[in-house]
Amino acid sequence: MPARSKITAEDLKDLRGKVAIVTGGNTGIGYATIQFLVRQGAKVYMGSRNEDKAKAAIDELEAALRNDTKAGNNGGSVHWLSLDLSDPRLVKETALSFLRKEERLDILVNNAAATDGAQRFNNGMHQSMVVNHISHFLLTEILLPLLKSTAAQVDSDVRIVNVTSMYHTRVKVESFVGKESFSKDYGDTLSGHLYVYGVSKLANILHIKHLQTQLNSESARITCIAVHPGTVRTTGVQRFFDSIRFFGWFLQKVVEPIWFVSWTQGAMTSAFAAAGREVAAARESTDETKRKMYEGAYLTPVGKITKPSENAMDERLRNELYETTKEVLKEMGL
Repeated sequence: MPARSKITAEDLKDLRGKVAIVTGGNTGIGYATIQFLVRQGAKVYMGSRNEDKAKAAIDELEAALRNDTKAGNNGGSVHWLSLDLSDPRLVKETALSFLRKEERLDILVNNAAATDGAQRFNNGMHQSMVVNHISHFLLTEILLPLLKSTAAQVDSDVRIVNVTSMYHTRVKVESFVGKESFSKDYGDTLSGHLYVYGVSKLANILHIKHLQTQLNSESARITCIAVHPGTVRTTGVQRFFDSIRFFGWFLQKVVEPIWFVSWTQGAMTSAFAAAGREVAAARESTDETKRKMYEGAYLTPVGKITKPSENAMDERLRNELYETTKEVLKEMGL
């Protein structure tokens, strides 16, 4: 597989007539991912809880599309999807509303993320676990029948993408048994809060691998991929730096300009996972190894298949996470 320095429109499929959802799409990596997909002709739903911010972002995207001579009149469009990942009950409402609205779903990019490891949900779970894992898990589960029915259509290429983080390699989880594992205290310090974030990002990869195994057992032609976008200069990162006294200023002024990349650069691997031609070609290969190379894969910039941490490869943890997530959602009446 050749090394890539970037992803361009030529690397992506024609998405005219296809429908996509990108969560957390009004800014950052999600915004740039939508830009990639809509330029290929997709009808993209921007999942965002703030209507004003979403509509401002949509206006900006549409203006850029009109001025993009390469995209031309390809039928691509962006639509607001009211989505509040802070409460799974609200996520269910959104997902059911979407099912009443659309007859197909080709791409689901679970992109949104909470970085503040200090916040707690009302039942004591870490808010980052709720936003980054549980709500996206529920959204995917409710939309799965539509994704499967789309995958059953002729010439379909359905994909589910979880945006994770290389920070998952910094954490070690012994068990995901019981809902207490979603509220474990790692200390009220910067490193403790980052640890919580890393655990939630580990959950994103375990979720993708479990989902791929499940779908393969059902012979559902859906490709599930986890993506590390790189170290990206997002608004969430900016807020995180702002929350750190003194040292945050140093990070913004010295570290960020050197190590952080733009939204567009950060979205390249997400766009490749969601619509890359190479992923589609591999899936149609007669070589079984090549055909399965992107199934449950973990990609790092730019579109590179990479081995994740040992925890992320642990089948026991994968199954424990699935069962505990279902238990938590059942207790919530979901």
